[in-house]
Order: sequence, then C-alpha cells, then structure tokens
Amino acid sequence: MIKEIKVEDLKSLEHPILIDVRSEGEFAEATIPGSINLPLFDNKERAEIGTIYTQSSPILAREQGLRIVSPKLPDLVKTVEKLSREGPLVLFCWRGGMRSKSLATVVELMGIPIYRLQGGYKAYRNQIVDYFQNKLPFQVVVLRGNTGVGKTELLRQLRAEGYPAIDLEKLANNRGSVFGAMGLGDPPSQKKFEGLLYEELELLSDFPYIIVECESKRIGRVTLPTNFFTAMQDGIQILHYDSLENRVQRLLNEYTAVPNALQEIDIALERLIKTLGHVKVRELRDLLETNCLDVFTERLLVEYYDKLYAYPNEPSSEYTFYLNYEDPVKASRELKGYLDEKVSPKINS
Repeated sequence: MIKEIKVEDLKSLEHPILIDVRSEGEFAEATIPGSINLPLFDNKERAEIGTIYTQSSPILAREQGLRIVSPKLPDLVKTVEKLSREGPLVLFCWRGGMRSKSLATVVELMGIPIYRLQGGYKAYRNQIVDYFQNKLPFQVVVLRGNTGVGKTELLRQLRAEGYPAIDLEKLANNRGSVFGAMGLGDPPSQKKFEGLLYEELELLSDFPYIIVECESKRIGRVTLPTNFFTAMQDGIQILHYDSLENRVQRLLNEYTAVPNALQEIDIALERLIKTLGHVKVRELRDLLETNCLDVFTERLLVEYYDKLYAYPNEPSSEYTFYLNYEDPVKASRELKGYLDEKVSPKINS
C-alpha cells in the first residue's frame, strides 16, 4: 500500500528525496525547493492530453496518457530505484492526483518504498500562502546603507558563522538596482521566490531574529510578502557605512567579474536618463568607453545612488546601532557583539 504523507509531516522524514512528476514547464514555474523533476508528460504531451480532456472526454484523455507514459515506465522506475538509495522517496504532482498516483503504484509494485504527498504541490503552496498572511514569529534586524558598503558581503559572512542571516538578493537573483540583474540569469517566479524564502525562514526558525539587508518591497521581478516587508520596516535598523574609495573598489571587483559587464552596463545606463538627464548619462558613457572605471563608478555613486538612498556615510544617532566597515574584521566583531549582547537577550526577555 502506498504511504500517504501530509505536507506538514515532511519534516519528520530524514533527508527526503522529493520527486516532482509534473511537466518541465510546471517545475520551472515553481516547485518544492530541492525537488527533482521526473516528468510523466513533457510540456507538449501535457497540452495534448489537456486538449483531449476538454474537447473530447476524460476517458479518452486517460487512454492517451497511458499510451504516452507506458514506454517510459521502465526508465522512470530505474531512475526512482537509484534515487531510493539516497533517502526516503516522496512523489508529488499538482494536487496529488493521477500522475503521482500512477507512478507511485508502479514503483510500489516493484518493491520500492514510496511516499505520496497528499494534495501535491498545491498543498505546499497553500502552506506558504498561509505563512505569509500571518504575523511573523521573529524580529528582523535590517542592515541599511548606501550602495557598495558591503552589506551582502557581511550577511554572507554572518551566515557562514552560524548567524541567522538571509541574502534576499540571492533568493531573488537580483542585486536590487538598475544594474541588479547583470550576469545572474533568469529570476525566479514569484511563487518560486516565496518558496525559497519560506524554506530559509523554516531553516532558521529556532532563532528569535533574522538579519537581512534593507530592500524595497520589489527586488527585480519579485515582491517581498507584505508581512515580511512590514516586519523589516518595524525591525531593528542598523546603519552600515564605508569610505567612498572602498565602495568604488568593491563594486569594481563585483561587476567587472561579470562576463560582458561593460556592454551590459552601457545598456542599463539608458534607464538613468530620466533621473540624470541626457548630458550626465553621456558623460558616464564616455567614461565607460574610455575605461575610466574608477571615475565612472564614483560619479555613479555620488550623483545617483547616494542621492537615491540618502543614507549617512558617517555615524548617526537616528539608527539603533551603526557600523563602520572600513575595517571589516572590527566591524563584524562589533556587530556580532551587539547581536549577542543586546538583540537576543532583549527579544528573549
């Protein structure tokens, strides 16, 4: 008998192997993070069966589905058998319907232990929707500062050292600026982004707080859930600043490492004409074309980004805590001391 499992019980399995049997298009749109795609029907086949279902009859659609999937079954079962050596298998489709049930039945007949997710991906998606409709069970510590001060760098270091830091820009596959998508490839769908964020928050659920970089509600093509964005606005605000020289060098190191960076920057400059005007954008383009990258970056920071975000580049009493990142080692030590001595005790008291 096939073992059914609810989405909330997935955590009870040790290192489950999640197998999404939906088409590659459905999988690319959104899935349970960490899942493996093993489609019963590809995009074209799924569309064909759907057409038969709506224009002819469900019976004829099922018969066509059987004809399509039957030759695939030996290879599908062989793949599932290999995956079963790595951990408990959990099959799912869109709503826990025929696709996952049919493959699970065959796999079980071959003597391979298998779970089937009740409600399929839809049940998982409903769990995420519910989570982001309620007040979040933690406080948010927000690093605020102008472009290039090293906020992302610091977040990654904190996470590597065991602190509950989340890189929202990495999840969104966007650096959150005019040049934010350079070299990063396609962004996730909104559903996929929310799934990735949910999994990060679940992974850090034992902490009373999380640390993020300040972001607008929209990061590239995705939007932060309202309750999460509200928690950021209401959270502990920490000012992060650095010297202009360090900021310029940091940005040069990051962006010039991107293939075809100068061409992409040149294209992105068009989006600044409305803000900076044709003359300044032409001057910036001239600097870019003559490879005066230090001057180009400094002008872009001073004339555009610093005016846009308008954070202080020096200590400010307007923030709960401030951080001078000119000495990264010292700054990191001071921040960790603040988090350990002030934030955790305050939240837990």
